[in-house]
Amino acid sequence: MIQWDDGGQIHLAKWHSENGIAPHQKIQIADDTLTADIAYRLACEGTAMLYKGDFQNARQLLQALVRRVDKPSKKSTRADRVAKEKTKTPLDIFNLHRLAQSQRARILGMVLIPINADHSISLRRAPDVAKACFEAYGEQTEPYLVSLRELLGVISAHEWRKKGVPVLARDEEEIRIHPHYGVFSPIRGEYIELVLKAPLPTAIQKNSMAFDIGVGTGVLSVVLAMREIKKIIATDQDDRAIACAKENIERLRLSDQIEIQKTNLFPAEKAALIVCNPPWLPARPSSSLEHAVYDPESQMLKGFLSKLKDHLLPGGEGWLILSDLAEHLGLRSREELLSWFEAADLKVIARLDTKPQHKKVFDKADALYAARSKETTSLWRLSAK
Repeated sequence: MIQWDDGGQIHLAKWHSENGIAPHQKIQIADDTLTADIAYRLACEGTAMLYKGDFQNARQLLQALVRRVDKPSKKSTRADRVAKEKTKTPLDIFNLHRLAQSQRARILGMVLIPINADHSISLRRAPDVAKACFEAYGEQTEPYLVSLRELLGVISAHEWRKKGVPVLARDEEEIRIHPHYGVFSPIRGEYIELVLKAPLPTAIQKNSMAFDIGVGTGVLSVVLAMREIKKIIATDQDDRAIACAKENIERLRLSDQIEIQKTNLFPAEKAALIVCNPPWLPARPSSSLEHAVYDPESQMLKGFLSKLKDHLLPGGEGWLILSDLAEHLGLRSREELLSWFEAADLKVIARLDTKPQHKKVFDKADALYAARSKETTSLWRLSAK
């Protein structure tokens, strides 16, 4: 619960934070008279602002805070910043970037919005967010507070869920995946192309069975189904991912072909093909969505490799889809990855490489541009020794 004082009266409400942020201790009532400069000072001091004015003005206030947070410091020139960057290792740059992102999220998360138990908002000019909030938070029995920044993320996720992400075509029909809130969207299409192009193992001809480890939205299961694999078992431990994958699979009428299991990594059976697209960076996630990107100490990756051989049929293959961004950031070396293959009694049959095409690869202003510009996404074809 979170509490605040409004005109001498103490109020209580449920607090919701997808990032696990503790309820704010200092809260000030804010309205349309609050200036961006004062709001920025309050946020930096650790005072949250519970907005009671016009919703659209609250959005404009948040945009003004973004401009102030992202504004380069006047104390250092561009030449000074470039000189400092040259003395830092890629790992230093990554850690500083994560710290800056955390501080940015903390400041921008200080504008709070009250939401009723039915997911409606009583502020002037507030949009109808009931369906979006229900999709993200489920049924609620009491009013709650949420940061405006998180709420805008919920609204954006709802729009992505409605329109979907185009991933491939089937019989001249565009196939779309509809990501749910908190489930990583398949907007990076290069790894989908790798799974479409890789030659299927010969064992598929005898036993057309595949596993999709860490199903997420279900996109790779759908791709495997499009490659005419008769039976696919997809696993995940996250309830949102399981619900999302099931909905996408049902929408595409593939439920007879794809089975979803809630389990850690592997099902009990063996398969001719086992596909896994684990989180690519060994670091601690700071939100539910980041679990698809950050894998502390490479736990999922090492778990997949260590048990892969035990679940492959004779002549079967494991396809590991992995970016080498972690290597360019100094988070993991290629030698370390190869040593995990060796320890798991796995051999590399082949590797398919591709270069990512997402916007950050070409954005020289991005803090991680030096590493991103060198990134390669690979599909490692692995088999038991």
